[in-house]
Amino acid sequence: MRKFMRKFGVPAAFAFFCSLLSAPAFAAYKAEYKLDIVPSITTGWGMGAQYFSDLVKERSEGKINIKVYPNAQLTTGKQTNAFMLLRNGTIDFACQSTINYSPQIPELNLFALPFFFAAQPDRYKALDAVTNGKAGEMIAKAIEAKGGKFICFGENGFRELTNSKRSIASPEDLDGLKIRVVGSPLFLDTFKALGANPVTMVWSDTMSAIQQGVVDGQENPINTFYPVKIYEYHKFVTNWHYVADPTLFVVNPKVWDSFSPEDQALLTQAAKEAAAYQIALARVGLDEKDGGKNLDFLKGIEKMPEISDWNKQLTEVGMTVTDLSPEQMKVFMDKTQSIRDAWRSKIGEDLVKAAEEDMAAAK
Repeated sequence: MRKFMRKFGVPAAFAFFCSLLSAPAFAAYKAEYKLDIVPSITTGWGMGAQYFSDLVKERSEGKINIKVYPNAQLTTGKQTNAFMLLRNGTIDFACQSTINYSPQIPELNLFALPFFFAAQPDRYKALDAVTNGKAGEMIAKAIEAKGGKFICFGENGFRELTNSKRSIASPEDLDGLKIRVVGSPLFLDTFKALGANPVTMVWSDTMSAIQQGVVDGQENPINTFYPVKIYEYHKFVTNWHYVADPTLFVVNPKVWDSFSPEDQALLTQAAKEAAAYQIALARVGLDEKDGGKNLDFLKGIEKMPEISDWNKQLTEVGMTVTDLSPEQMKVFMDKTQSIRDAWRSKIGEDLVKAAEEDMAAAK
């Protein structure tokens, strides 16, 4: 500094020193950032998360290395603790189900209101209207108010029902069945209202419980339960679309702030592209009204799915597929009306109303 002052003078040295203070001070990037997911990489959820990691590494030329940790490794199986671990910095990034963050962020229970989206003429159009509308903005703010940096919505899929006992076409068919559910009071309330015996269990313990007959059934999106070969134990599947299961691309706020604006833009764009991929995987062969657009999208990014006709595939591996008629669906909806009514205030009346208005506008 003394040599600098002698060469350029005190005013120039002072100006140089001030410029150092005012320049953005980004921390050195980590060698590895941890990204949390619950299922395996082979699921649509996992494939979307891995695509995000791959895009970021490629576009940052290896500067930002995000490693996906599947099978709830970072939460040691306790998936409903995931948000607390992201908030305290144990987890850097996550592609998490709204369900697993709902214990800390009640607004996320919106997506788990039974038959809230399934009642709409086009459930996917209704879901998109909410995630892209006023309700989605409110949810993003709720996540950030609790200590997470929201990037965008992805998708795990609508959750369907499998079991080892019988075809399910009415609430009476559920009487007494032990159904594995995630540790959420709303899921417990829903299945009790339908006459089942819900059993709270983390996903990492579920397959062994199914194999041992501890539970009779479970509910999950098809592209989550098919890769774990649930069809070897459950011969019945009911497509009832009873709750939606978006995923959230999120990051710890301090980690986010450590990136330059250019890299934040890179991460945001990569997350949005990965989310679009994940959404297409969650819908291909399941969205009756997509006109083939999800398959075309996957072809366009050269990521063709192995399966594009799920009912045919499930039948071929020995499952009996039950698709509910509108009349059958209404029976389930009526049976759970009290649950939707009771949970409106817990989720937030303003948020539920905003979601209803978003869906109405989409019609």
